[in-house]
Amino acid sequence: MIYLKMDDLPAFTHTPVDEISSIHDRVVRIFHAHTTRSLQYRLKQLRSLYWGLKDAEPALTEALKLDLGKSAHESWMAEIMWCLNDIVFVCKNLEAWMRDENAPDIPLMNQLMRPRIRKDPLGAVLIIGAFNFPFMLSLCPLIGAIAAGCTAVLKPSENAPNSARIMQHVIEQSLSPDAYQVVQGGVPETTALLEQKWDKIFYTGNPIVGKIIAKKAAETLTPVTLELGGRNPAILSKHADPRLAARRLLWTKLFCAGQVCVSQNYVLVDKELLPALTHELGQALREFQPNGAKGNEDYSRIVNERQWDRLKSLLDSTEGKILYGGHTDRDTLLFEPTVVQVESADDPLLQVESFGPLIPILAVQNLDEAIRIANDTDATPLAMYAFGSKADNAKVLAETRSGGATLNDAMFHASMPTLPFGGVGDSGQGSYRGRESFNCFTHRRSITQTPGWLEGLIDFRYPPYTAKKFKAIKQMADTPDFDRQGNAKKSLLWWLLLLGGKGSVASAGARWAVLVSLLAVGARMLARAR
Repeated sequence: MIYLKMDDLPAFTHTPVDEISSIHDRVVRIFHAHTTRSLQYRLKQLRSLYWGLKDAEPALTEALKLDLGKSAHESWMAEIMWCLNDIVFVCKNLEAWMRDENAPDIPLMNQLMRPRIRKDPLGAVLIIGAFNFPFMLSLCPLIGAIAAGCTAVLKPSENAPNSARIMQHVIEQSLSPDAYQVVQGGVPETTALLEQKWDKIFYTGNPIVGKIIAKKAAETLTPVTLELGGRNPAILSKHADPRLAARRLLWTKLFCAGQVCVSQNYVLVDKELLPALTHELGQALREFQPNGAKGNEDYSRIVNERQWDRLKSLLDSTEGKILYGGHTDRDTLLFEPTVVQVESADDPLLQVESFGPLIPILAVQNLDEAIRIANDTDATPLAMYAFGSKADNAKVLAETRSGGATLNDAMFHASMPTLPFGGVGDSGQGSYRGRESFNCFTHRRSITQTPGWLEGLIDFRYPPYTAKKFKAIKQMADTPDFDRQGNAKKSLLWWLLLLGGKGSVASAGARWAVLVSLLAVGARMLARAR
């Protein structure tokens, strides 16, 4: 087997803007030819994509190293293996997902119309990827679109140009060119894509661009899935394990140099636990990077100068104290994992999504204060992390909102490829991954079929309307199981079980015991009389 290398590919080239309209028309046309709807077509495309990625594995790893400085370990774990496993999982389950479903909650009379839910593809879709996990965040939505029977245009992030190059090559070699296309470029090309009418737009990125896309999509009533970021809190109660929390939270900021939308943006820790936590962070940092971040092949770099400058400016703006790290090098785009103890919830490190290896820590008086700060900082973050007792974690979940949450760990809910993933409020809308990726690009179409012999039973709907027909309709009304005060009514069966009395099940049991005793006495008396 001769594996593909990056040197074998043409340079990153922007797609001519004047060609984008024809690319859109091409995928729309093939969708309306119904070619992509059959199970076998979908499976063949997915299986071909699997082997295309498998054969390009060395080039995928090389591209991620060139774009982000990612290690082979991270590249395989969070990108290559993820996409390959996603395809295998979808292929194993696709036939079952495509089957019509029996509609739930249907009255007996309406069952005669065979109500069911059909899974129809939405149509021609646009997928706009992100740079931090360029393969996973671009190809996994594409896998969902293919599985659903859609056609698609993928616009990878121009900030990871080498990954974009290899994606275009794999897609062109593996998938039908009529149904699946790649458009390369930046703002002009994306703008031209948004001028087209799509049946769905799937975007991963920041909230600023997400609002632009949502606004443009609204002009043509195009549905969108927005996977955005957020100022994700990690909350440590006084009952948290400081060593466990330190290791797990630090890992999220080492992974892809903290350029992860679900990594914690800041840490709120009970003041009693602060010394232990900061100590354990230092211990974990020395263990994970015994020779530091510089020259560490396991540690990614910041994607480009613009993002590096943004992070450096953010770090310079804090009034907090740097406890660990802080070394940076613009020439190599190195940014050390940096732990900063801040004194106020208004510190820029809390108020701005860092999307980098910054770990601001703020001590709080108690769990209530931590929850209040988290809600005030960002009421709907993409992720929420709680470390503490079972009761503490339950309180955090009950009094906050977030796209997802992990308890006593960080990012784990987002690392499960078959668990629905998505934001809420400002952190996004819609979800995908596993079966949810199929659902994301699928319209659940309600279907009924009325038999001809039923005509006599439904003729009350036809004019002229008569008193007899009106009576028939009124008989269809459901009887409420609650009274005018909003209290639940007890059914006749329940009344009988309680023997007509009120109170608890225990008091009813006592009444039944008395009744059984009386019946037993009566039976003995009857027996003696005989």
